[in-house]
Amino acid sequence: MKHVWPFIFLMFTAAHASAQNDVLMIDQSIGTDVQLAFPNDRNIQPRSSPFQVVSYVPMSSELGERWAIVTLKNTSSGSRIFESQYLLGLFADGDRREPQTFKQTFEGHEVVSLTLSFGRHKFPLLNVVARD
Repeated sequence: MKHVWPFIFLMFTAAHASAQNDVLMIDQSIGTDVQLAFPNDRNIQPRSSPFQVVSYVPMSSELGERWAIVTLKNTSSGSRIFESQYLLGLFADGDRREPQTFKQTFEGHEVVSLTLSFGRHKFPLLNVVARD
């Protein structure tokens, strides 16, 4: 029984450290005045939509999870369904990626903040864009 205690302690310590690695932290913003000009050879664009990105707050975990709190506005006067392909995240290596599958109904001119996952990525999320 004497040898069980260190083993249990190590398991608890490893589980606690693992749980802390997946905690999301707000990333430092680079500001809106920074010009990014990564090549887009495959012309990856978000689908056209009536949604406008009002603001976003990028977040990440030590495990490389990339999330963002994105505040969107439905610029249409009628009800619309937001779908993840209406947004695109730009990463620090120039990679572009849609958030994971998500749907949300917006009333006309409604503004809503959503927490969206962009999956795991080695590089930080720099920008979130929509296209009219």
